[in-house]
Amino acid sequence: MTGSGPALVHSSDFSLVTAAKPAHSAELLSLFAAGLGPTRPGVDFRTSVPGERLQPVNSPVEVTVNGNLAEVLYAGGYPGAVDRYRVNFKVPDGTAPGAATLRLTSGFIPGSDVAILIE
Repeated sequence: MTGSGPALVHSSDFSLVTAAKPAHSAELLSLFAAGLGPTRPGVDFRTSVPGERLQPVNSPVEVTVNGNLAEVLYAGGYPGAVDRYRVNFKVPDGTAPGAATLRLTSGFIPGSDVAILIE
């Protein structure tokens, strides 16, 4: 989390998506979240994720931007994290510039809407 909401970054350089540096249609972004559930192979949620292999979440994960389904490339734990997850996704092609609503759903449970800016 950041002071203004969930940590959403440009995958190319891990800088935050902000009004000064908005996202773009078809761009790869990474969202950092908590509470997405168990991983494969299983890691106790109270311990850190080991660094030797990817730990994808067991439940289905979806990201939508303005109600349009984004392509999720990876959703899972990252090395050293305890109950923290990284979700890599592609902003849907043709997403209109301006204010947009992003929503993360895990295990069919939707999270809160997040406002982002698309340029």
